[in-house]
Amino acid sequence: MAKTTHIAIVSSPGFSHLVPIIEFTKRLVKLHPNFHVTCIVPSLGSTPESSKAYLKTLPSNIDSIFLPPISKENVPQGAYAGLLIQLTITLSLPSIYEALKSLSSKFPLTALVADTFAFPTLEFAKEFNALSYFYTPCSAMVLSLALHMSKLDEEVSGEYKDLTEPIKLQGCVPLLGVDLPAPTQNRSSEAYKSFLERAKAIATADGIIINTFLEMESGAIRALEEYENGKIRLYPVGPITQKGSRDEVDESGKCLSWLDKQPPCSVLYVSFGSGGTLSQNQINELASGLELSGQRFLWVLRAPSNSVNAAYLEAEKEDPLKFLPSGFLERTKEKGLVVPSWAPQVQVLSHNSVGGFLSHCGWNSTLESVQEGVPIITWPLFAEQRMNAVMLTDGLKVALRTKFNEDGIVEKEEIARVIKCLMEGEEGKGMRERMMNLKDFSANALKDGSSTQTLSQLARHWENSSQV
Repeated sequence: MAKTTHIAIVSSPGFSHLVPIIEFTKRLVKLHPNFHVTCIVPSLGSTPESSKAYLKTLPSNIDSIFLPPISKENVPQGAYAGLLIQLTITLSLPSIYEALKSLSSKFPLTALVADTFAFPTLEFAKEFNALSYFYTPCSAMVLSLALHMSKLDEEVSGEYKDLTEPIKLQGCVPLLGVDLPAPTQNRSSEAYKSFLERAKAIATADGIIINTFLEMESGAIRALEEYENGKIRLYPVGPITQKGSRDEVDESGKCLSWLDKQPPCSVLYVSFGSGGTLSQNQINELASGLELSGQRFLWVLRAPSNSVNAAYLEAEKEDPLKFLPSGFLERTKEKGLVVPSWAPQVQVLSHNSVGGFLSHCGWNSTLESVQEGVPIITWPLFAEQRMNAVMLTDGLKVALRTKFNEDGIVEKEEIARVIKCLMEGEEGKGMRERMMNLKDFSANALKDGSSTQTLSQLARHWENSSQV
C-alpha cells in the first residue's frame, strides 16, 4: 500500500476563497487517495455557518482546523475587503504556526499550500521541512499582472487609471489602467501596498497552483512557464468549481422548478456572486432594464449598499425584495423570478432553459459559466473582476460588456440593449457557440487532459519529496 503523503493548506476568510482551495484538495485526494490533507481555516468573527456546513461534507482524508476567530474590533471598520482578509491572516499567524507545529509533531509535512492572501504563512514551510506553494483562485492573466507588478510600480509615476496607453502583458489581451484590480486604483492606499507585497511574495514559492486550464488561457500560461527562464513552476489544474446535487442545494426547489417551466435557452440568470452588492439607484435601473428587455430572467437580489462588496464578509440582515421598484414583481411575474440573496448557481447555469448570465465576473462564477457553456454579460464590481471582463470580452469573445455612465451607473436602456443582444442577436449566438467550445475544452482538461495530467505531475513530485 502506498505511503500516505501529508500536506497542509491555509485558506483565507470568505467563502469564495475557501471553496476553490478546498475543492482543489477534494480533487487531489479523489485522484490520489494516498494523500491526507489538513485545512487550516482562519476567520474574521465567528466562522460562517455556510463554511462549517460545507467543511462537514469533506471526505475522511481531509481534516479541518478552525482557528480562533479574529475579532472585528481588531480591524478597521469599513476597510476594503481584501485588506480585511489580509489583516485577518496577519493576526492569525501565531495560531497558524501553532497548528502547523502540532501537525508536524504527528507526521512529516510534505507541502504547505496557501491561498494568495495567506502568503505570509509560507515562511513557516522551511521550518517544518515542507515545500511551499501558492494556490491562486484567479486567472493566469491576473497572475501575470502580479508578477509584472513590481516593474510596473517602478515604471509608472502617476495613477494607473490615467495611463493613455494600454498595458501589455505577455500572452494576454491589452489592458487599460482603469481595468486593473481595485486595490491598484489608489497607489497611496494600504490596499495597494498590501497588493504589491502579495505580488512580490508569489515568485518566492516552490510552485504556483492556479485554477485555470491551458485551452482557456494558453498564451498567458505559456508566457508564465517561460517567465525568467522557467523560474516558476506553474500548475494549471482547473477549472475547479463546487458541484452539488440538485436536492441538497435547493431545498425549496423554487429556482429549479421555475426554470423547468421555461423554454430552452430563454432565461437570463442575474447574480453578483457571494458578496457583490448594488446601490438602490442601480437596483432601480437594473429592474427597469430587465423589464424593458422583455426577456425572461432569474435574479438573485441583495439588499442595497453603497459599498460594492458589502455582503462579502457579512451575512444578509434585511429582506432584499422590499427594495424593488413599486409594482415590479407584479408586472414581471409572467417573465421573471426574483430570489433573495442566494441560488444554487451551478445547477441554475446547467439548466437547459438558461441562455445567458449577467455576472460580476468573479473567477468562480466565470469558470462555472464556462463549464456549463453559458455566455456572459459582464458587470464587474471589485477585486480583479474588470480584468476578467476584459479577457471574456476582448480575448475569448464569449461576453458582452456593460457601459457605466459618468456616475458609475449602468442605465436601464444600456441594460436592455445588452440583454437583447446576448439573448436574441447574432452576436449573442456567436458567443454561445464559442462558449460551448470552451465548455468541451474544460471537460476534456478535467477528464484525462491537460489539468488532470498537471495535477498528477504535482502529486508525483510531492510523493517523491516525501520519500527523501
